[in-house]
Amino acid sequence: MKSFFRLIFFFVITTMNSQNITFTQPSFLQQGDTILIVAPAGIVKQPTAIEKAKETFENWGYTVIIGDAVFNEHYHFAGTDAQRKNDMQWALDHPTAKAIWCARGGYGSVRIVDDLDFSKFAKHPKWVVGYSDITVFHNKLHNLGFQSIHAPMPINFKEPWPAIDESMQQLNYILKGDLPNYSIPSNPYNQTGKVSGIVVGGNLTILENMIGTSTCFSTKDKILFIEEIGEYKYHIDRLLRALERKGYFKDCAGLILGDFTDTKQNYPEFGQSIEEIVLSIVEKYNIPVLFDFPAGHEDKNMGLIFGHEILMTVGNNSSSVKFSN
Repeated sequence: MKSFFRLIFFFVITTMNSQNITFTQPSFLQQGDTILIVAPAGIVKQPTAIEKAKETFENWGYTVIIGDAVFNEHYHFAGTDAQRKNDMQWALDHPTAKAIWCARGGYGSVRIVDDLDFSKFAKHPKWVVGYSDITVFHNKLHNLGFQSIHAPMPINFKEPWPAIDESMQQLNYILKGDLPNYSIPSNPYNQTGKVSGIVVGGNLTILENMIGTSTCFSTKDKILFIEEIGEYKYHIDRLLRALERKGYFKDCAGLILGDFTDTKQNYPEFGQSIEEIVLSIVEKYNIPVLFDFPAGHEDKNMGLIFGHEILMTVGNNSSSVKFSN
């Protein structure tokens, strides 16, 4: 009987991944609505940043509650797997909160994602916000049919404050339903074109790590976003080729490349730039490719609503990403 239900579950997920489904959009926030801060991954070494995030968003009119385990420490993690899972489950189940804001990334989300129950979340959906390791939850929510927000996290509240202000303000606008339209300067490596589709993606390492699991998604007719930090070029090449072998680029409608931060030096030299690595893999698919989108592990980390349709225009002189209302 258990095998039967596993088969049914696999069929449902596969069907969702192979069709253009409508993604549930959680309610946008209003004054007084509640945001929950949880830490499902790495240890929080800068508690003052979390408190500053709470203070800032409370000043913007929200109620902010910090989870019980956010400041716990268990080796690499913000508490034991059980503590982090319980905090995340509390947030998912919360009947009135409108957003779950992950304190930081790092590593750890994959250790708890399969033990979480999303049934109450489905009855009271809320925005899950974060990036980097939080890509695990973006993938999970995408396969369940919910939109989520790739955006800065509380750990990003660090001096100098003006460096992060634009990104945090943009997150505030998105949470309130003021959907963004971005203009991006031209990169000579861009592949021009105009395409619309659901945007999905996240951190490159996490996307590759999800291949072959229940949190692997289909990119068919979607626009894929990718960012990365702290990797050698040969490793970036290897990760991208893993995605290609899975069919991510063959099936997608377009590709957005965010920040590739702190790329490590190869010895001997790898011999290609990040742009050249990407194009050596994807140019044969003749899809629009947009480089230098300001999202990832830099101070300027502009929000993307995964599961939402965008219009991407890649031109010779300028490019744009517009979210439909």
